[in-house]
Amino acid sequence: MANKSQFSFFKMVASGNDFIVIDNRKNIVQDPAALAREACARHTGVGADGVLLFENSRKADFKMRIINADGSEAEACGNGFRCIALFAKEKLGYPSDCTFETQAGMIQSTIRGRAIRVRLPNPKDFREDEEIEVTQHRLHYYFINTGVPHVVIFVEGLLKINVPELGRAIRWHSRFQPKGTNVNFAEIKAKNEIHVRTYERGVENETQACGTGVTASALTSSLAGYTVSPVRVKTRGGEILTVDFKQNGKKITDVFLQGGTRFVFEGKLLLDSKT
Repeated sequence: MANKSQFSFFKMVASGNDFIVIDNRKNIVQDPAALAREACARHTGVGADGVLLFENSRKADFKMRIINADGSEAEACGNGFRCIALFAKEKLGYPSDCTFETQAGMIQSTIRGRAIRVRLPNPKDFREDEEIEVTQHRLHYYFINTGVPHVVIFVEGLLKINVPELGRAIRWHSRFQPKGTNVNFAEIKAKNEIHVRTYERGVENETQACGTGVTASALTSSLAGYTVSPVRVKTRGGEILTVDFKQNGKKITDVFLQGGTRFVFEGKLLLDSKT
């Protein structure tokens, strides 16, 4: 036991996306990548899609870092943003309204009861109706960056799609290298409703939900003329997230993601790595 590193943590879930949340204001985590790989392992660790580090900031209420399960660091995570906002309020005494620093820019959060609403960066790099061939399928897709890169493919029969296989092939396609992309499959249900499944870069599998992927799919569906704001999005895990925004032609601003999140448990990590 003497050779193990110990960290207090909280396990949190937002729409099926699960995270290990650590107060790192005293810089107790020396190797975030090693910690994430060990702690996020489903069978030998706590099990999570990623680690959220709560840190000090000189230009906002606090800073958030997102470490994926494979040890890579992500610029943005919509569901992680909502988790860290609730963590700040409920466990550290921060106000219901906060602004926090991320690699994707400043994020504003608001907590009203069980609803947690975050303002995301304005999307960029939108490309529409492009074509790609993977696993002997020729697919039409849209591309948009909602803090991290996302491919969106509109489909019928969403539950029949082999998301892990197709998502992995697109994620690693040479067109999106060197950083790769997240991949979303979206089905239009109504003028204000879509269903989405996401293959997440860094987790390297389908997840129960992806906040930036939900947002990318909602924005893209509106840009393509299928929906209008606000858009209700049903995730793979079954929960509903709401994306609202302003649209002027192909320009989108004032993007908000709203949904619930909760604490699952708290404990101490006992890790072999020198993290």
